[in-house]
Amino acid sequence: MVLQTQAIIIVVAYLIGMLVVGFIVGKLKIKDSSDYMLAGRRMGLFMVAFSLSANNIGGGSTTGLAQKAFGDWGMSAIWYVLAASAAMIPLAYFAPKIRQTMAVTIPEVVGRRFGKISSTFTAVLGILSLFCLTSSQIAASGSVVASLTGIPTNVALVIAGAVVILYTTFGGMIADQISDLVQFAIILVGLAVATPIVIHGCGGWDAISAALPPVQLDFTKIGWVTIIGYIFNYFCTFLAGPEMVSRFETAKDEKTARQASWVSAILMAAMSIFPTLLGLAALATMPDLADGGKNAMMAVTTAHAPAFIVGMISAAIICATMSSADSNLLCMSTMIMNDLYLEYGGKKLSDKKIITYTRACNVIAAVIAMLIAMFGVPIVTMNTFAFGIRCAGPFAAYGLGLIVPKATKNSGILSLFGGTIGFCFWQVLSGGGFKFGILPVVFGCTVSAAVFFIVNFIEWKRGVQPAPSAYIEKTDNSQL
Repeated sequence: MVLQTQAIIIVVAYLIGMLVVGFIVGKLKIKDSSDYMLAGRRMGLFMVAFSLSANNIGGGSTTGLAQKAFGDWGMSAIWYVLAASAAMIPLAYFAPKIRQTMAVTIPEVVGRRFGKISSTFTAVLGILSLFCLTSSQIAASGSVVASLTGIPTNVALVIAGAVVILYTTFGGMIADQISDLVQFAIILVGLAVATPIVIHGCGGWDAISAALPPVQLDFTKIGWVTIIGYIFNYFCTFLAGPEMVSRFETAKDEKTARQASWVSAILMAAMSIFPTLLGLAALATMPDLADGGKNAMMAVTTAHAPAFIVGMISAAIICATMSSADSNLLCMSTMIMNDLYLEYGGKKLSDKKIITYTRACNVIAAVIAMLIAMFGVPIVTMNTFAFGIRCAGPFAAYGLGLIVPKATKNSGILSLFGGTIGFCFWQVLSGGGFKFGILPVVFGCTVSAAVFFIVNFIEWKRGVQPAPSAYIEKTDNSQL
């Protein structure tokens, strides 16, 4: 009981701290819509890098990773996060180009190049996706609060959702990035401190490894096809992911954006080992855990670490989910305002009203997401659909549109629809998993890229003129 009380105190202190950060930032730092949506484009290296990392590390990368290590994946579960780290390396090539666009959202860049239809379609896909992701992360946060405190799940869900709403709505992107830095630091430090203590409590690594079958210690047990598939999956979702792109746009310059990608890769690589080792420690010492080791990380930590460490891990898990929820919420509201409302009739709003309306969108969207979460839709189902639907279509129009200056208008439009259809087809065919070693989002992005290049090749032969540049700043009717 004492153990649970200390854990609750740490988590409550964290939640209150996030609210204070949001309130202070909202009062002192938010002067215009650029501050609210893009942190004034003045964020430094570590702020951007930690924010990128926090957005990539959710519940699946902490408790979910430990569960995979406990189950069939063994030591090779490390690739579930290490693949994301590897995907940040090629993303470093695109990061300065993303910052160079001086855009607010992905649909804005797509619209510059390929027209209003492509922009609107991309925005609708992104908003639909972010609704699902916000809902799933709030649901995950609520489940952790419920398991820690014993209060009903729906009540805990409302508490978690309210905290996300308040600090995101008050402080916008600046508060979001400050909280991301704090959240990832808690995740990394908490796991780094807890892991050696737990391993020692289990008798040391020699005892753990001796209790496990040798195959469970194989770094490549899942196979190189799966590993490479995950790297491609992360690269596709990162390049066309609104919350990732928005972080690069907040960087103070292009050099900072590129360096932040490298630092984020290092941070995620460092983080990947700890949940993996905790999952293996649980497998070695308590192999009969229920639900396939769903709570392996908390179970082994509770058994072998002091109460304070258990509290840190509890806070880390909540941080992992909330760091994704706040980013998804803010990106969704920004798209609604920038790419739909302002694009279709809201161009005469003052800068102050843009902030007010965006804040209102945060509240409304989060409340809807909380209601969706209460219906109990499986989190994995929502996440799989969301990541695919937002990335597969826009992958070529946005990502390749940044590096192919002679791309034609039709190549962007047709790749949007082709990639989306390809994703939906493979999602149904594969049941949302690997088929022939290919995930639905990777298949959709491949179709998107293929359509993009085929149409360009045909139209270049016909002498069709290139679409406008992605790097031309908007001068007409833009208020952001």
